[in-house]
Amino acid sequence: MPNMRPDKNPMPHQDPQVRAGNFGEVALGYTPEQAVDEARRCLNCKHRPCVSGCPVRINIPDFIARMAQGDFEGAYQIIARDSALPAVCGRVCPQENQCEAKCVRGVKGEAVAIGRLERFAADWHNTHALKQPQRPAPNGHRVAVIGSGPAGLTCAGDLAKKGYDVTVFEALHLAGGVLVYGIPEFRLPKSIVQQEVDTLKELGVKIETNMVVGRSVTIDELKEEQGFEAVFIGTGAGLPKFMGIPGENLKGVYSANEFLTRINLMKAYQDGSDTPIQRARRVAVVGGGNVAMDAARCAKRLGAEVTVVYRRSEAELPARAEEVDHAKEEGIVFKTLTNPTAILGYHNPDDPRDPKNGSVRGIRCVEMALGEPDASGRRRPIVKEGSEFELELDCVIMALGTSPNPLIKSTTQGLDTEKWGGILADEHGLTSREGVYAGGDAVTGAATVILAMGAGKTAAQAIHEALSK
Repeated sequence: MPNMRPDKNPMPHQDPQVRAGNFGEVALGYTPEQAVDEARRCLNCKHRPCVSGCPVRINIPDFIARMAQGDFEGAYQIIARDSALPAVCGRVCPQENQCEAKCVRGVKGEAVAIGRLERFAADWHNTHALKQPQRPAPNGHRVAVIGSGPAGLTCAGDLAKKGYDVTVFEALHLAGGVLVYGIPEFRLPKSIVQQEVDTLKELGVKIETNMVVGRSVTIDELKEEQGFEAVFIGTGAGLPKFMGIPGENLKGVYSANEFLTRINLMKAYQDGSDTPIQRARRVAVVGGGNVAMDAARCAKRLGAEVTVVYRRSEAELPARAEEVDHAKEEGIVFKTLTNPTAILGYHNPDDPRDPKNGSVRGIRCVEMALGEPDASGRRRPIVKEGSEFELELDCVIMALGTSPNPLIKSTTQGLDTEKWGGILADEHGLTSREGVYAGGDAVTGAATVILAMGAGKTAAQAIHEALSK
């Protein structure tokens, strides 16, 4: 009989007052007993609505049924048929808006904790599995993948399982893309990402780091000189956006991309790190998405008083509710219906480290009210006249979104892009260049890890169909 308790097994966490001072993982994971108990909440519906909410179409009821029996390795193997990154998705995928949103148990209570169960199965496998994945027989075809983020790794993994000779070209010195430079250690330990990358290597995927495609080699050279029959572009969207307000060139102003890269990839939070990071007293993070939450929580762990400044109300915050709740628990202040109009600075001529342009001393803001809905469907923020005020700060982090880097477009003949920079691709990922595919944030702009994985999966299938004719 199913377990008909209406609520999920709660996820064990580090105490908020403790975790706000360290970079250890916040969510501690289920015990085996909790995992089995939670899995028994699944009704194993015949029409399987949860599967329709998963961008990579994991067979959710079957893996949960194995979990309910205590067959954790069997559950993992079912997940791994469709997902190249189960330990990652179990941690950062917004299940509440996808598979869990479709769960029948959510009608009169809480949905089954599908993400937590996926995480448990993946962690169990990574800890207990003795056998390496079997490398398939080569099929004689070569494919290049540009970028080792979630889209690129998924595309590479799916093709490798079909026998393709796949080489991934990564611009940074570590594989993982946004998984290693963007998402903090306390949400996604980098050892987890490395385990997932190592699994792909065991399948035969080759990864070349420090390879900036467009500089080290071009797509045309990969196809015409190196013999790759198809190329997948999964370069993400790493070009930061700013507001264009006065003071953005002051010392102490970061893009969230730079701030998180210094911390996550370069380990600037560790004593003795070669990468500098400002340990500010008061920090404002401008924006309300998941990246803003990540930046705010990192700044908090560096010892700052942190305020999130967002121009709409709390109800419109685009970040996951769980991340907002965690940030509040850790003492981060939310100043909503507020928008910066200028970053204020000062110059200290007696300090040789103070740059010519000066350093941050605060921001000038205005209060906002919500008007009629705009094109996004959210109510448009309108300035309240006479509402200007200042916040005293010494660091501002801009978390306003990102766009694709134009390097690939500028060095690839015949590759069409959107006006805002995204690569044009059809529903199968095929671009305007024959044999060149693209997916993930490079096509859509900044989105979620799981949507990028879905795009990589779609492109891998299209590449297979084209090369296996």
